[in-house]
This record gives sequence, C-alpha cells and structure tokens, in this order.
Amino acid sequence: MSDGPTHEDADTWRSVRDNAGSWDLAGEIPRTVLSGLGAAGVLCAEVQKQYGGLGMGSLESGALTARVGSLCSSLRSVMTSQGMAAWTIHRMGTREQRAAFLPQLTGGRLAAVAFSEPEAGSDLDAMGTEVRFVDDAVVVDGSKTWITAAAYADLIVVVGKVGDNAAAVVVPTDTEGVTVEKVPHPLGCRAAGHARVRLDGVRLPAANVLGGSGQSLPFLITTALAYGRMSVAWGCVGILRGCLDAVTRHARSRRQFGKPIAEHQLVARMVAEIYAAERVATAVCGHAGECWESGSPEVVIATVLAKHVSATQAVRGAASAVQVMASAGASDGHVVARAYRDAKLMEIIEGSSEICQLELARHALATANTTDRQP
Repeated sequence: MSDGPTHEDADTWRSVRDNAGSWDLAGEIPRTVLSGLGAAGVLCAEVQKQYGGLGMGSLESGALTARVGSLCSSLRSVMTSQGMAAWTIHRMGTREQRAAFLPQLTGGRLAAVAFSEPEAGSDLDAMGTEVRFVDDAVVVDGSKTWITAAAYADLIVVVGKVGDNAAAVVVPTDTEGVTVEKVPHPLGCRAAGHARVRLDGVRLPAANVLGGSGQSLPFLITTALAYGRMSVAWGCVGILRGCLDAVTRHARSRRQFGKPIAEHQLVARMVAEIYAAERVATAVCGHAGECWESGSPEVVIATVLAKHVSATQAVRGAASAVQVMASAGASDGHVVARAYRDAKLMEIIEGSSEICQLELARHALATANTTDRQP
C-alpha cells in the first residue's frame, strides 16, 4: 500500500465529510481522492494483505463502510463497486487471476461490476450481453446500464451469457470497442459515477475470463450480489447515523415557541424513530456479518434481510430527518437532503425491496414449522 490516506486517518474522513456536499452538487469525486483511497486499500478492505489489501473481516469492513456511508453515500457506492469487483475476482478467479488483478485494485486502479442492462434489471436471465470464445481470445458484445462507478473505472467485471451459462470478464475500459457514458443527473449518489457501458466486439485474452470458462448464471450472480448487498446494507446504517447526528444537533439548538424543538413531543418522536431505525439496521447487519465470518448456512438469507431492512429503514429515517430539519436541511447538498435522495436508490440497487421480499417469503415458507399446533 501507499503512504496515502488510511482508514484510521481522521484528516481523511474530515475532508470527506467537508467535501461530500460539493461532490454531490458537482456530480463527481476527484480522481485523486478515489485513487488515493484505492491505493490505501480502503475501497476493497476485505482483500487479503498478500494482495495489498487490509485483510478485514466482514464485521470490520462493515463498520468502515457504515462510517463512510455516514459521510458520503457516493463514496460508499464506489467502495461497494470496488469491493464487488474484488470479491468476484477472489471467489471466481484462478490463483493467477487473483495475483494479476487484485493488486491493481489495491494499488489505485478503480473497478466496477456490470450486471444490469436496459432489458435485464432484476430479471438477469434476460441478459443480452454475449461472451464468445474465439481461439485463445474472448469477444464481448452488449450494453450495460446504470453501472455504479463505471465512469471512474479502469477495469469493469462484465457479466454476459456464454450459451446457456454465463461468464465474468475483466474488461479494461481503455480496450477498443468499450464506450462509457456517464448517466446525467441521477436522483441519488450523484457523485458515484453511474454510467452506461457499450461493448462492441471487445476482444481480450481468454485469461481475462474469471475461472477460465462459463459458469452457472445463478452462482455467478449470487457470488457478486451477496457482497454488494452486504455493503449497501452497512451503507444504509451509515445514512441513518448521518441523519441522526444532524437531527440531534439541530433539535437541541433550534428553538421554537420558547424551547428547543427536541422538547416538542412530535419532534422527539421522530428523533426516537430515527434512533430505533439505526439500531435495528445495525443489529441485522451485525447478524449477517457474523454469519459471513462463521460460514453459517444462513448467510445468504441473513444478507438479504440486512439489505432489505437497512434500505427501508434508511428511506423512512431520511424522510423523518428532512421533516425535523425543515428548511435547515432542505438545501441541495446538505447531509439530510443527500440522505433523502440516496436512500431511495438503496431500495432499488443490488436487488429491489420487492425482490428481497420475495426471497424472504420463499425462505419463510420453505423453512416454516408445518407441524400442526393445537390452539
């Protein structure tokens, strides 16, 4: 790792906090900031130390993600994308591929993962991107949309179809045939580098296909999305913490009708609701993190639960925060204004709330105790 910023550097996080609003308004995080954090291993903290990473476990990485999420959801979104790319390479790549690509992601280069397409969002079976093996090369054709961090990425892990199976291909964005177009004026996480990616006859060495051949599409998707959902869930904890910090400071100092607004019962109720939301989200994320670290068979459903609960709580908590802050938090770029917009996207990405609900319902129905009970 470089001698740049670290996850323990208070000045780094103070700078993120102070600049998050201006990054949101500009729709961009300076490349030097991202590259510096990447070179410090912060953007994919679970990568092993042998590859230049921090070697964090799920819970420690989650705490870092929540911290960043409390300051800037756009930066946290870039962390999620970088972490997904690294996790996919680690889980699906060969030893040689891990050695080739992971040090790049801990050395300042930036990455994204491309699943979604114009006609394939939650229904990834409808994916149209094609991966063809030609002699000792691979050719990729397709179109991806709303790919977080793609506008910054040096490498994109592109998922496409290989006949009835799928493949994940590491695509350098400077390869001929790759076009990256930034999504203009996104609702939330405005500085996260959302972009459309076109791949027209992109030819690469076959060694860029993770695992070397086609994989089961459900396995490939589950591998990458599991990390993404966990990261988004912790990011939503961060959103709630940022809201709670802003609201409590405001409610203690803002006076109406001769007393601080915190002493008005309806305001106090909303503060309590935000606090409860943060505690609940932290608890479900903590449980999921423990499942990851113990290798529990419950890890998949615990991760879905964490993502769903945290995202929905963040949406409600951010709305309450704006209500309490009123005009003080209604300016574009303010922490609660950002939270209000950013949280809504968290109910959509990495599996919408509705998809999560379906998965939770299937799990509940499959595991429910069907033994007859007497009243």
